[in-house]
Amino acid sequence: MEKLVLVIHVLAALGVIGLVLLQHGKGADMGASFGSGASGSLFGVSGSSNFMSHATAFFVLIFFTTSLTLAYMASDKAGGGSVVKAHATQASETAVDSAKTETPAAEVVPK
Repeated sequence: MEKLVLVIHVLAALGVIGLVLLQHGKGADMGASFGSGASGSLFGVSGSSNFMSHATAFFVLIFFTTSLTLAYMASDKAGGGSVVKAHATQASETAVDSAKTETPAAEVVPK
């Protein structure tokens, strides 16, 4: 199951990278507005979103979902405990072990 989620995760990442690189940036319209006046606004809204932006949003949703799923699977496999609690438990076990192995100090006999 984990390998399937990992494959979907990698494909979603590649999809996001590809779609982001193919899209037309907002800053490209700014240069056109100074030269030929082809752009309607300098920093305004570029209109309704197209297929590429919807596809990018879909791949990003899949990417984040698989990221959270992989993180949950990894924490479940590792025991899922708190790091602070694990450290406190380890420290208390070490203290108990050292107390058991300590040799009592030589008793001082009064004269």
